[in-house]
Amino acid sequence: MFDPSDHPRVFALPPGVDFPAALVRGLRDRMKDTAPHDMARVELFVNTARMQRRIRALFAQQDASFLPKLRLVTDLGRDGIGADLPDAVNPLVRRLELAQLVRKLIEAERDFAARAHTFDLADSLAALMEEMQGEGVHPDTLGELDVDRHSAHWERSQKFLKLVTKFFASDAPLNAEARQRVVVNRLIARWADTPPSHPVIIAGSTGSRGTTRLLMEAVAKLPQGALILPGFDTDMPETVWNQLDDDLASEDHPQYRFHALLRALELTNAEVPLWDDTPPASAGRNALVSLALRPAPVTDEWLLEGPKLRDLAEATSNVTLIEAPTARHEALAIALRLRKAAEDGQSAALISPDRMLTRQVTAALQRWGIEPDDSAGIPLPQTPSGRILRQTAELMGRKLPSDKLLALLKHPLVASGERGDHLKRTRDLELELLRGGPPFPTREEVLAWADKRKSDEGIQTWVAGVWDVLDALAHCTTGPLPELLESHIALTEQLCGAAMWDKPTGEEAAKAVSELREAASAGGEMSCADYGDLVHFVLNRHEVRDPNAPHPGIMIWGTLEARVQGSDMVILAGLNDGIWPELPGPDPWLNRQMRRDAGLLLPDRRIGLSAHDFQQAIAAPDVWLTRAKRNAEAETVPSRWVNRLTNLLGGLQDEGKPALDAMRGRGAEWVALASALDTPRGDVPPAKRPSPIPPLTARPKKLPVTQIETLIRDPYAVYARYVLKLRPLDALHASADAPLRGLALHDVLDRFIDETAAHLPDDAVQKLTDMAEEVFAEMVPWPATRAMWQAKLERVAPWFIETEHLRRQYARPLLQEERGAVKLDGLDFTLEGRADRIDEATDGALFLYDYKTGSLPTKAQRDHFNKQLPLLAAIADKDGFEGLTRRKVVGADYIGLGSVAKQEGDRFEFGDLDKVWDELTALIGAYLEPDKGFSSRRAVFETRWEQNYDHLARFGEWDETDEAFAQEVGQ
Repeated sequence: MFDPSDHPRVFALPPGVDFPAALVRGLRDRMKDTAPHDMARVELFVNTARMQRRIRALFAQQDASFLPKLRLVTDLGRDGIGADLPDAVNPLVRRLELAQLVRKLIEAERDFAARAHTFDLADSLAALMEEMQGEGVHPDTLGELDVDRHSAHWERSQKFLKLVTKFFASDAPLNAEARQRVVVNRLIARWADTPPSHPVIIAGSTGSRGTTRLLMEAVAKLPQGALILPGFDTDMPETVWNQLDDDLASEDHPQYRFHALLRALELTNAEVPLWDDTPPASAGRNALVSLALRPAPVTDEWLLEGPKLRDLAEATSNVTLIEAPTARHEALAIALRLRKAAEDGQSAALISPDRMLTRQVTAALQRWGIEPDDSAGIPLPQTPSGRILRQTAELMGRKLPSDKLLALLKHPLVASGERGDHLKRTRDLELELLRGGPPFPTREEVLAWADKRKSDEGIQTWVAGVWDVLDALAHCTTGPLPELLESHIALTEQLCGAAMWDKPTGEEAAKAVSELREAASAGGEMSCADYGDLVHFVLNRHEVRDPNAPHPGIMIWGTLEARVQGSDMVILAGLNDGIWPELPGPDPWLNRQMRRDAGLLLPDRRIGLSAHDFQQAIAAPDVWLTRAKRNAEAETVPSRWVNRLTNLLGGLQDEGKPALDAMRGRGAEWVALASALDTPRGDVPPAKRPSPIPPLTARPKKLPVTQIETLIRDPYAVYARYVLKLRPLDALHASADAPLRGLALHDVLDRFIDETAAHLPDDAVQKLTDMAEEVFAEMVPWPATRAMWQAKLERVAPWFIETEHLRRQYARPLLQEERGAVKLDGLDFTLEGRADRIDEATDGALFLYDYKTGSLPTKAQRDHFNKQLPLLAAIADKDGFEGLTRRKVVGADYIGLGSVAKQEGDRFEFGDLDKVWDELTALIGAYLEPDKGFSSRRAVFETRWEQNYDHLARFGEWDETDEAFAQEVGQ
């Protein structure tokens, strides 16, 4: 195939050329004068299975002929040359072995990392070891690094890395990278003695990894060997090419890997011929992008070479720049373009490393029934089978919170055999027990609930079946990994049956479990928490291809697939810094300088590979560049490549700026279409500020004193709750919030006052704190919260006891949590209330107290809005509490037990409570007028103050400055 040469044989194809198609075309042209069977002797190595499939498909589209020996670079280990080598060690086995070392390091050095990061650290350490073996770096090299200039963290990492030296011993099991390097070295040695007479070609690889580059260098020197480089920049001048010598400054350049390879082969870029003469989609665009991506030290050449670029309008005519206001707009615009491609019979590929964005696009396409062919598939933990394994693993050895219980019971695979009855019981359990009920429900509490459902004959069996599994999960203890795994799988199968292994998701889950089962013996003793982390780690290593038949022309690719090309148009999406390129993650073992000194890959390598993928993809015939100006948190920063391209074009006033404006203009049209997609047709006016007028018969006939402030501030909330009978659902999982703290503290004080009503003991402070400890143990199931609340009470307990002595000088505790009610004269309305505490003076006068754990209402708030205590006093004054008649109420105080302990309230003179009652009568009388509306947010404390019924009132379409719109509502 090739003429003899004294130099290594390297070919290239520029960006914008369909690489597989050009590869096949060039191969057939070179073999056209040979015997047909000679093609079968050609050994062609490619770097991805997708490339392999495409090449086969391209050959199949031609006349009948022999195929070359199509192989992946990673297939070398299967050759006879490595037959005597044992199989590579299971990657999971190696990670479990390393996890045990990492766990011991964390136990010894607790400031090194959190225990939950054990498997992530083991994974990063395994990746470092694989990289070291791929690059031919021995741990002794790391031990020789000078760490005097670095922090103690790196010195500790260096010492720890010495522990993994045993994995590099000559008799140690080889991992895949080490085995591949041994095979490659053997193959190179064989070729040195007896070079193959048939053509050997490596196509599509950039040589970014040490072992692959070693193989490429050897193939390039074979008599019939050749390399075919993808996306080779033919527009870069030699002076700029020579600027790529410094790896620290140039590692992130798209052509750096080619420069390093050619330097090792003693070739220049000018000595690399094209494999095929097929022109790129746009030579002008290639030149523009090449100049835009020049290494940072020479970007001043823009001033000199930028004006020499010609026909920029033509070069960018098929480039659209989307700068969407949000990620949602970006996804919708992309979905619209993919839909158009599907309608026009055009193939289109969305290329992005942002999986959140690609999922949004996939969801948007569903409205038109388009299922894209996603090369990445669905992460296994997001599928039903993966999710149930993750959920049950997370419950092992832990108390079961109500929200996780409900999530488990509602899982689509649980009780698949009797799904209808199971879902009905689950719904009733949620509404009748879990919401507002125990935060950590027990078997006894659920059985007590089930006993009340006499009509459901099978409910006891159902509860027992579910709780047998849940109790077994909760009672998990530290043990050998194989035992934990088998127990976990058996209990999960008990919940789901065989359904969890059905369909592609179940098959992939079975594969993940099988992988873990094979490696489990290397895991050693493991806690339940560590086991849950391990299961999540293993599941995340698997993905499931969508079982639905995807659209053949609409594809979602990762950045690696950009090299395959083959679509009519491509969309490069998520072009924001930190996403594309993805910023290098923190390396817990070696910093950047230490990596360079050791001869390892720099973190910038990934950015350089992404830059190369970008340079190839942007050269497609029709291309979109998309980004969102803002994500969920803040303004975004454009990808450095987009920034360079727009800055270069923007600086070329004659041709560049109009071309850039045209790119943005085309993008703005699609963003406008995306915005219109969710815009209702016609002119839909915003809702008016509601002030409903219900019939008199539907208006509330009684209210508690706590709702009077609501009636003053937000009458609409009273209308929604007492007229429409709408109540928010209780939280599914009780949280350690202010209301719960108030309930617990009220219970503590009720018990304390009840037991000490006759006499305050000398050890009253200790007695109060002891009671608090008992009550919090019953009512607060969170240890950290319990300890914090106990500490807060202990801080204010001395003040409370001191002031309690003063309170008892005037009166003695009489009643606690006492309910009372009084009907308003002349109105069909009753005011109800419950007093936290009522004390009685020696002359029969009454004092009322209300305990507060938060801030106390100010005097102004009590005068105008917060009428709770004065109204309770008025109820007592009106003989509303049973057994308390004709009593004078002399005062009502708040006892604040929050961050600032204090007592504050009102003293009542003759006529004060009559005034309070008259004001209440006037208020209620006004809301019983036939034409009185219940306005929303009439006098809220703060505009940011939220109410349960704001959404119902459509707050946001109006604000507090709008006039309330009174409207009668029917029965």
